[in-house]
Amino acid sequence: MLSVYVDLGLGLVLSFLLLSLLVSGLNEAFVRLLAIRSKFLWAYLRDTMDGSDAEGRSWLPAKARDVFGALPFVRDPRPVHSDQPAPAETAELPARETKAEDVMTKLLYERVREIDHPKTGRTSIANIPPGRFAGAMMEMAAADPGSVDGLLEKLKAMRSPLHGHLKGVWESAQRDMDRFRQGVETWFDTEMQRLSMLYRRYVKWVVAVLGLAVTLLFTMDGLEYAKTLLRDNAFRASVTAVAEAGPDAYNELKARCEQSNPVPCITDTLSQPALVKVFDHAIVSLSIPEGEDPAIHWNGAAWWDRLTTLSHWPGYLLTYIALLFGAPFWWDLFRRITGIRSRH
Repeated sequence: MLSVYVDLGLGLVLSFLLLSLLVSGLNEAFVRLLAIRSKFLWAYLRDTMDGSDAEGRSWLPAKARDVFGALPFVRDPRPVHSDQPAPAETAELPARETKAEDVMTKLLYERVREIDHPKTGRTSIANIPPGRFAGAMMEMAAADPGSVDGLLEKLKAMRSPLHGHLKGVWESAQRDMDRFRQGVETWFDTEMQRLSMLYRRYVKWVVAVLGLAVTLLFTMDGLEYAKTLLRDNAFRASVTAVAEAGPDAYNELKARCEQSNPVPCITDTLSQPALVKVFDHAIVSLSIPEGEDPAIHWNGAAWWDRLTTLSHWPGYLLTYIALLFGAPFWWDLFRRITGIRSRH
């Protein structure tokens, strides 16, 4: 009896993992298509280095709807891509700046553009190593006759928010150049960690929306699926992909996965015909007859009838909540059940 519930748990974990991987893949495709990471980084850099735009608006969105609405389509904060290497000498900062010029952002891009590649005419840089940022600041300071003090004076005259950050680091370093560079690197690394946390908080909303869409498009009733696993011994055995329950029940799966990258391995496992049953009630279903090519079927009428049946909604809610935990959670749980160890 215990083995039945172990197989039931494994079958549910596999199905939730499969759907979570689908949600993660859709989210990654969405983020890459709209270059959200790169735009988010450069929105922060513009706010930090040059301040708000000519109309007094912050570049970094304050609401989730702005991250995935205004940021991708209305206000692209990224500099124009250049395929030229950084100039041999850093340009000196002007004494003053108008909001439309974004001098500091352009100078920073000028120093880091060797790591860039074009995307729709704009930079695709989504991550600047802290050491590279600190090096760019040191190069700007070296180009100024007054060194760091001269740079700080010009940043103050330009009303750049970066002035306050660098001045604090400069004073903390007791005007020592090596300590100043290390301080800038540490400060920028901390800022990137804070920005990543903010970014992940916004992305959770996208994952939530995609999880709901996947649940409803596939009309995945977690309760119904669990009942099928309990009642259908043959199906349960095919999902768990093992022989008979016992101490060596998962040896085949372990032998296949523990010596390789677990993600491709589990993806291959989840692609087995038995698990395609998860998608049987989707608006578009896939069947894999034995010895034949896969076939795709349109199930619009049956899907709508199933979607509007209230008795399925508790199961949809269970599935949706499960998907909110994310693929890493379900992979870790799957690994614990089967005893597969992740390679480090």
